[in-house]
Amino acid sequence: MGLCDGNELNLAGLLLFADRPQLYRPAFMIKAVSFPGRHFTDSVYTDSEDINGNLLEQYERAFAFIVRNLRRVQAQQGFNSLGKLEMPKQVIEEILVNALVHRDYFTSSSIRIMIFVDRIEIISPGSLPDTLSLETIQSGVSNRRNPTLTAHAVQILPYRGLGTGIPRALRDWPKITFHDDPLGNQFRVEIQRLTDHVTDHVTDHVKVHRRLTPQVKALINELIQESSRRDLMRRLGLEHRRNFHEVYLQPALDLGLVAQTIPQKNRSRFQRYRLTERGKALLDELHRVSG
Repeated sequence: MGLCDGNELNLAGLLLFADRPQLYRPAFMIKAVSFPGRHFTDSVYTDSEDINGNLLEQYERAFAFIVRNLRRVQAQQGFNSLGKLEMPKQVIEEILVNALVHRDYFTSSSIRIMIFVDRIEIISPGSLPDTLSLETIQSGVSNRRNPTLTAHAVQILPYRGLGTGIPRALRDWPKITFHDDPLGNQFRVEIQRLTDHVTDHVTDHVKVHRRLTPQVKALINELIQESSRRDLMRRLGLEHRRNFHEVYLQPALDLGLVAQTIPQKNRSRFQRYRLTERGKALLDELHRVSG
């Protein structure tokens, strides 16, 4: 089968069938990060994951990472429906599989996935071989950089090995651009995301962070379950009700981070407060940034 040299797995066998291939080839993994804006930053991100394992595990986890960081749109569905992913899943599948199968495994570096509000970037080690160009790969011409790997990948990954993956992705989602960088020894794919509401999303995110005071951070950090005003004041070590309302609670309500359980009865003695989905997402982000 061409997967071993003597009594040991070769590189293709290691990547396809080993339990922990990164013990022997630590760079052959995927580093994935999702950012809240349009630009790279090393300090603020919304999600990140170092994805290891064999190629099938890397594919499945990377696919899940991308999907969970994309938006869903109603697309004429019912109001309460989950909504459709903002781009066809098969587009992500084709580009991701190509990155795993056709990257340069003689280069000791990782595949990188960076998700921004307006695009996805997938960067693979190794530029295009001399026999290929940006024009030819988009027309369906392929070159097996890793022939043993690709021969078996068709049985394991959603990979057809016919050079049709990129044309299919472009057919389903034309907003894809390819960048070959021989000097940097890398190949980058940019997949444009839906631009509707991107500006609003970025502006909203920035506004929340600008108005996020230490007091509001402290409040949402304590609101791990539905709680009364009295319980929250006790956890925060506060005694003055007015100060709690004006400095902690009302700003969190105004930012949409906290909601009332009985909004129609503001003064109800059964009133409780809970984190909204925005509040939960922000709390997760703050925990990731703080380590």
